[in-house]
Amino acid sequence: MHPPILETRHATWPDEAACAAHAEAWAARPELRDAFVELAGPLGAGKTTFTRHLLRALGVRGRIKSPSYAVVEPYELPCPDGPAHPAWHFDFYRFGDEREWEDAGFREIFAGPGLKLVEWPQHAGETLPVPDLRMELEPLDGDQRAVTLHAYTPRGRDLIR
Repeated sequence: MHPPILETRHATWPDEAACAAHAEAWAARPELRDAFVELAGPLGAGKTTFTRHLLRALGVRGRIKSPSYAVVEPYELPCPDGPAHPAWHFDFYRFGDEREWEDAGFREIFAGPGLKLVEWPQHAGETLPVPDLRMELEPLDGDQRAVTLHAYTPRGRDLIR
């Protein structure tokens, strides 16, 4: 169970360009590089699309794959002042038991530095740590998306302001 929500914001993205613009705005925030963000919504809601835009805006080059089958895709975020910073994109859709998260050894990744983006977090049950932010995406007519952001930590609150 998540702790109380510190702040909530709502938005409507009219199209994918708005999704990309939001990702670019987030990428400019230094606190994002060590954030844990849950991405929730039904199939086709835009979770992976948002993640691709975000990772691209953070400087990831090359192919950005969906981790649907691999469960996790690691990335290196370029850093002009030093070594690359880690980022991970998880997809727990295929998990049938929350113990799979523990068995996969993900606890070490979540305890360390880096950006963690998690699709289908509910499939990992209560094994996941508290996220900084939860983004809920809901498809509307056409390419529109209703977006709800819930901040659970001060870092998450900073990200949505």
